[in-house]
Amino acid sequence: MVPTLAATLGVKGHRPVVGTRDCKDLLHVFGAVNCVDGRLHTRTLATRADVLRAQRLKGPAGRKKVSKTRRMTAAFAAHLRDVGRAYPPHLHPRVVLIVDNAPWHRGQPVKDALADNPHLELYRLPSYSPQLNVIERVWKWLRRRATHNRLFDSPADLKAAVRDALRHLQRVPKRVLSLLGDCYAAPA
Repeated sequence: MVPTLAATLGVKGHRPVVGTRDCKDLLHVFGAVNCVDGRLHTRTLATRADVLRAQRLKGPAGRKKVSKTRRMTAAFAAHLRDVGRAYPPHLHPRVVLIVDNAPWHRGQPVKDALADNPHLELYRLPSYSPQLNVIERVWKWLRRRATHNRLFDSPADLKAAVRDALRHLQRVPKRVLSLLGDCYAAPA
């Protein structure tokens, strides 16, 4: 909910102001982009700060505390299943997904999702090399289009803005390909 700040144009002599709120609600977006045809597959995970605070203090009623990594791992596993359905094995015998070394890209739910979709393969990037992951170019565009210098009244407004921008990008695969550039172009 805290706006991402970026350079902007303004009237000379008047400093642009972006407000802020003391709200730590989060919206995580998982995404996979097809480098061949520009298709984009995404999933969002909204997290309310007050719910997280309550879980950290006492945990859900009668259950173990749910850590951020555990929630993100479950959401990533669901995203992998979505990608597996979008690229069925009889049409796509091998699908390689490039991931970084985030802790939620590992764990039992991820192993189970990969076992359910044996045609999916994870390729892990070296540490501290986000420039090698093409989805980072999409995230940069998404932040610029949906969240830069904007203050949202509620988490639902933030989610709506992000989803609208993602829907726009999903309708224009050529734009996705232009964002990716020639990062995986075949050698000449």
